[in-house]
Amino acid sequence: MSKVCEITGKRAMFGNNVSFSINKTKRRFDVNLSKKRFYIPEEDRWITLKVSARALKSINKKGISAVLKEARQNGIIK
Repeated sequence: MSKVCEITGKRAMFGNNVSFSINKTKRRFDVNLSKKRFYIPEEDRWITLKVSARALKSINKKGISAVLKEARQNGIIK
């Protein structure tokens, strides 16, 4: 299962752990994802999405229908 937000398309970033002596070792910055069920009144059904914290805030502000429509226009959801 990939760690990618289904609304924003955010995915893991890579970087370095930097110690006090400035030794660099590779690390991974994971996305803050959670699985969440949403009800879509237009389609009269529930969907389960894996969304990032930022996408969840957008859904709370704009509504699930508007966010899904926006994601389809941007080509993230087909």
